[in-house]
Amino acid sequence: MNPNATIHVVWTGTWYDPAKEREAAESLISEGCDVIAQHQDSPAAQQAAQEHGVYSIGYNSNMYKFAPKAHLTAAVWNWSVIYDYIVKNVMDGTWKSEEIWWGIKEGVVGLAPFNDVVPESVKKKVEEEKQKYIKGEVPEQYPFVGPIYNQKRELVRAEGEVMSDEELLSMNFFVDNVVGEIPK
Repeated sequence: MNPNATIHVVWTGTWYDPAKEREAAESLISEGCDVIAQHQDSPAAQQAAQEHGVYSIGYNSNMYKFAPKAHLTAAVWNWSVIYDYIVKNVMDGTWKSEEIWWGIKEGVVGLAPFNDVVPESVKKKVEEEKQKYIKGEVPEQYPFVGPIYNQKRELVRAEGEVMSDEELLSMNFFVDNVVGEIPK
């Protein structure tokens, strides 16, 4: 982690619009961003990153084939784990509506394979942190443990305080190293 890094946010207002995604990625690249990440479903940001010689991190699926020189990894989702659970319980007659908040431990959240340019030391560190989540431990690099400051440098969480799932779901602020605003 680089505590001096800044994250620039560009909103497109859509989950899938390749033209807007490319435009957003290119605007970030023109500002000097050297890694592009996204929370959208097309490979347009990955492709823009590769065309401009910067790295990218995908979302929802492994996008390596669309930008093999740029794509470092991606957060990937395996919804079948949840679907199997629900269908099994419905078929057994035991289903009760519930909030399902599953992640790495349950196999819902994962990472696409790392690109060969990612150093082995980084891959090892990521795997160590992943194992902490699986064991139910709060990793040392957990991003939502205090002290946490918002963009106005106001203390949001004191030293050692961990944000709950409910707080994360309703989070309406950026932390101090993020450049951008949350739409109202």
